[in-house]
Amino acid sequence: MKLQALLFFLFSTFILAAQQKAPVLSELKLEQVPAGKVSHYWLQMGEDAFGQAILVPVIVAKGNEGGPALGLTAAIHGNELNGIAVIHEALGQLDLATLKGSVIAIPGLNPPAIFRNQREYPDGQDLNRIFPGKANGNESQQFTYAIATRILPLFDILLDLHTASFGRENTLYCRADTSDQLLFALARLQQPDIILHSEGQPSAGATASGRTLRAEAIMHGIPCITIEYGNPQVWQADMIDRGAAGILRTLSFLGMQPPRNEQPAPEPVICRKSYWIYTDRGGLLHVPVENGQKVSKGELIGVLKNSFGEIICTYHAPEDGIIIGKSTNPAGGNGARIVHLGVERE
Repeated sequence: MKLQALLFFLFSTFILAAQQKAPVLSELKLEQVPAGKVSHYWLQMGEDAFGQAILVPVIVAKGNEGGPALGLTAAIHGNELNGIAVIHEALGQLDLATLKGSVIAIPGLNPPAIFRNQREYPDGQDLNRIFPGKANGNESQQFTYAIATRILPLFDILLDLHTASFGRENTLYCRADTSDQLLFALARLQQPDIILHSEGQPSAGATASGRTLRAEAIMHGIPCITIEYGNPQVWQADMIDRGAAGILRTLSFLGMQPPRNEQPAPEPVICRKSYWIYTDRGGLLHVPVENGQKVSKGELIGVLKNSFGEIICTYHAPEDGIIIGKSTNPAGGNGARIVHLGVERE
């Protein structure tokens, strides 16, 4: 309790200090944002138990010439932090003098979860499973509704930035509808290890009660892809550098920045589907394969031991594929994740 009180005090102090530098808005109107500069705002999204505003940081880089509004959202899951640094790095390299249009970045879309080092909103809901939310719903539904109505309409195109969650790690991969020419192009611009064909439904779609942010954006005619940058709750320099470069390439592709001179990158692996493979018993798990590794049907992907170090079960790839992500948490009951297996398109 003392630690929680201290964290709340520090957070309140941080917010009060930040408010002195950045205006607090209940609504952001892009036409009122000054051109030719980078502006910082706090956008009010709700209120906490003390009646204090729940504020989301907004960075707007607006060029002197008209053009698209590219949205960048990071950390809708509070433990997925690489995307925040990707935004900071990309905007730090932006050439404002040649920018056409606007970059609207949200470097921390779920502040209450970020402060708690957790994936979900404080009421336990996954915001990226309940879009469009509800104006008169519970806490997380109202917060999601605020994202859908106060933030999403600002964008013409959206890149939604993620990482793996606790106990897992990812390659740099994109989720995109590869049958859509623009979305496929946006995914390729990130130079990921893997592009996974996905139309925007949650990976746990059978249990999700709503849409993802990506699906919500696409439903409203806003082209959107999801980019996964490695591991949770850490800064990864390589992921951050690659992510920032991908955003800058996207700006050039959209005509918002001059063309970039770069060396050709390796072709990503294109997967038509993917799925997680789970344990059917509890124990201590070792995953002997690496992210990005191609595996053959029958290849060993997991070894489960009991508390005495005896092997009780082994797991093998059910078909040829590539490891998109893997478990890093050795301890788990039955139903623990082993690997996220991608299956290449034919």
